[in-house]
Amino acid sequence: MYSKILVAVDGSDISTHALKQAIALARNLKAQLRIVHVVDMGWFPIAPELDVDIRMLSAARHGVGESIIAAARDSARQEGFEAETVLLETDTPVQHVAEAIAQEALRWQAGMMVLGTHGRRGFKRLILGSVAELTARRSELPVLLIPSPEHGRSD
Repeated sequence: MYSKILVAVDGSDISTHALKQAIALARNLKAQLRIVHVVDMGWFPIAPELDVDIRMLSAARHGVGESIIAAARDSARQEGFEAETVLLETDTPVQHVAEAIAQEALRWQAGMMVLGTHGRRGFKRLILGSVAELTARRSELPVLLIPSPEHGRSD
């Protein structure tokens, strides 16, 4: 049914929990698993008068992204599962991470996506947003949202 599963990670405990669920699901379905992380380039200032070394900032963000992807790949291997990994980058300054994830899932022809969600409500959700929610809204594919193990606890 689902022969290709894409899971997005961001290095948080919640995405690590979602990764473990995605590995278990892929194993049970005998599916391929692709782990992705998106380097968000949208927050970079583009005005030269700001005197910001964009190359240095970009390299730092990519370095962090590589570390996140490597840790996720190692987690899968520790579970005895080989997964593909891809480091993505937002295409434009205004592209949202959610759009990059949804586009990669379509490009790879995934059958479904697995994403961790913080389960924020109210003001926190309004201010911090939700990559998982936006991805689910923009996706043409089924999306399995994995709540934090602490979802039932109060903030």
